Amino acid sequence: MAVGIFDSGLGGLTVLDAVQARLPEVPFVYYADSAHTPYGVRDSQDIYELTTRGVQRLFDAGCDLVILACNTASAAALRRMQEGWVPRDKRVLGVFVPLIEALTERKWGDNSPPREVAVKHVALFATPATVSSRAFQRELAFRAIGVDVEAQACGGVVDAIEEGDMILAEALVSSHVEALKRKMPNPDAAILGCTHYPIMQDQFQAALGPDVRVFSQANLVAESLADYLARHPEMTGPGDTAGFLTTGDPRKVSAGATRFLRRQITFDAA
Repeated sequence: MAVGIFDSGLGGLTVLDAVQARLPEVPFVYYADSAHTPYGVRDSQDIYELTTRGVQRLFDAGCDLVILACNTASAAALRRMQEGWVPRDKRVLGVFVPLIEALTERKWGDNSPPREVAVKHVALFATPATVSSRAFQRELAFRAIGVDVEAQACGGVVDAIEEGDMILAEALVSSHVEALKRKMPNPDAAILGCTHYPIMQDQFQAALGPDVRVFSQANLVAESLADYLARHPEMTGPGDTAGFLTTGDPRKVSAGATRFLRRQITFDAA
């Protein structure tokens, strides 16, 4: 009954933590492509190839359902994977859906015409690849009208978090928020469009100010996954062992993950 969680590095651990708390009975296999992180500076073909390789490894581990806990992979590779790569008996889901459901207050299966929503000015903080894909704006436009989205590519933040340099990460967050606010001085809401960024949520909130609602993905994804598995119990795969896999140095990645989640995490080589 294992479910796979895929990420380019450690950021998806924020999602893993939330889904484990929400679904304690489900074993999760986490795959970190640490040898190739960050994805946010790679081109779409490279991201697609790396993502399919990692997802296949999770299929091989007995996961019939895989969550792409990586916004860059969700933006640059997911649609192509779903259209021509994912086997009929498997599912790969991204992290954009729960976020847009929360922002628009309508379910993904609601195919009624786009309508006005409460928020009008949205700041999107994401990796360069996610920003350039415009995937968030495209999916939002199917469901909402009259929403102005200003995107800020947050170069360097993922690298700083992966290296554990939180002082640099905080400085970069402040710089990116300042750059965004020069383009959109008064956003109603902010999207943390990378699963690494919840680690810096307090810093984003402080820089944006208390009147800006900050949407972070981990808890939204956890609730969405619980709902999905309740409707599709057959998608829990045959695997029954939880674990952590990485393409990087297991010892180094384990140390980083332990620091990241503040509990002992041990990775094995993928």
